[in-house]
Amino acid sequence: MLRAGEMQMSRRESGFQIDKKGTIDLVTEVDLECEKMCRALLAERFPHHDILAEELSSGPGQPRTSRYRWVFDPLDGTTNYAHGLPVFCASLALEIDGRAEVGAIYDPTRKELFSGERGQGAFVNGTRLRVSETRSLLDALLVTGFPYDVHEKLVPLLAMFGAFLGEARAVRRLGSAALDLCYVAAGRFDGFWEQTLKPWDVAAGALIVEEAGGRITGMDGSQFDPVAAHLVASNGQIHEAMLGVIRRAPQQT
Repeated sequence: MLRAGEMQMSRRESGFQIDKKGTIDLVTEVDLECEKMCRALLAERFPHHDILAEELSSGPGQPRTSRYRWVFDPLDGTTNYAHGLPVFCASLALEIDGRAEVGAIYDPTRKELFSGERGQGAFVNGTRLRVSETRSLLDALLVTGFPYDVHEKLVPLLAMFGAFLGEARAVRRLGSAALDLCYVAAGRFDGFWEQTLKPWDVAAGALIVEEAGGRITGMDGSQFDPVAAHLVASNGQIHEAMLGVIRRAPQQT
């Protein structure tokens, strides 16, 4: 992750090519360079492990050949990166038998390395993380994200955003789900919700939140599943209140 961060920062100075995967879904050559670097490193060190990553994988449903799978996003926050906004990171998790056991997320602009190991806690640059103690939505700072097909789901997405805005102290939108989760773990945000996510967006961050004492579920309150594409992450204290807002909001389609 540190090497990916170095590459991201270096290419901000030298320039890079930007392409489109969809109408508003961008990919840069830095995404691809970081992923190729990570794949080569993992293949050298763990040649029999599976790899699932954003740019060069066939998708979350690709067959497994090993108990061990590395799940990573070489550049989370690509749109921010492409526009010169310093909110982006690299994210990596190791799954064993389908469950994340180790995770790391590196923000090179702030030189913050977030990490977590199941049963061993979560840390940023070696300092233990702990979720906030906020007990009510009215006192909570929340964060969310919007999917790349936001133009097709604008009305229900804005309805839910408005529902939270009407009950929380404030709602933010940073553009990096991995950092959103890290900030919940660090107590900077009290809660996060988003739909249409991918495993590489959340595998590491969800583990870090749990190890910092937080709670993760699906948006319907179900057990968290990184393949299910939706989640609510919180300090635990406001979790049921957040699920209540989602239940009362107009259904997303």
